[in-house]
Amino acid sequence: MKPPIAISIDSFADQQDKGQTSMEQAGNWGREPVVFLPGMMCDARVFTPQLNALSALTPVMVAPLHGGARVEDIALHILAMLPEKFALVGLSMGGIVALELLRRAPERITRLCLMATTPLSETPDQAAMREPLIISARTGGLEKALQLSLPPEVLAPGTRRLEILNLVREMGMELGAELFVDQSRALQRRLDQQATARRCQVPTLILCGEYDRLTPVKRHEFMAGLIPHAGLEVIAGAGHLPGLEQPEAVNRALLHWLAAPSGT
Repeated sequence: MKPPIAISIDSFADQQDKGQTSMEQAGNWGREPVVFLPGMMCDARVFTPQLNALSALTPVMVAPLHGGARVEDIALHILAMLPEKFALVGLSMGGIVALELLRRAPERITRLCLMATTPLSETPDQAAMREPLIISARTGGLEKALQLSLPPEVLAPGTRRLEILNLVREMGMELGAELFVDQSRALQRRLDQQATARRCQVPTLILCGEYDRLTPVKRHEFMAGLIPHAGLEVIAGAGHLPGLEQPEAVNRALLHWLAAPSGT
């Protein structure tokens, strides 16, 4: 798998000051930067195919999900470092944070892609299920907690399942137990964002894998029904990480979404 071509939010800010990330440098695309928010315990590698595909067209960056143990705190931390206007792609937990960014700064988001995610708050039962994983991570069992958080059956069946699970484990182990606990707490405490979704006024792509058991297709159909300008794309042969499982199909969907007239 090729390494991602990505600009971190910190280096992007530095380059903006030097005028090195203007739209003209992205060829004739002439559009806003694209910000990617990864899933829980993931980094830029979860978007490798998308970053490689889009980086020739427009500035791209990946904003890590840290800055506190509440989604609101993570969103504020990210928002302070992003450009004035941007397109936003959120995967899983990144989609939850994306909705909080939309709630706080709708005028800055020109288009939105929500991938393998949900607008709903966590139920008491779901929140309780995270407690043993938090304890495990705190007591030296991070690898086990990661494996239980993303079991094999949430990905599509096929020969690449093991490869992707190994990558997810590698990313999570590098990010560490402290971040696992913070992100778990943030997910437990997250707000219901249905009202935010209903107020969305920008071109929106709802994208999911047909085999996703964490956030099933029906959940995405429900979410698409909330958002006035949403289109739904169900990726065949993909589960909870469609960008890695079926990268070409996801890249095509993102390019079509980016070609739509901007919402601002």
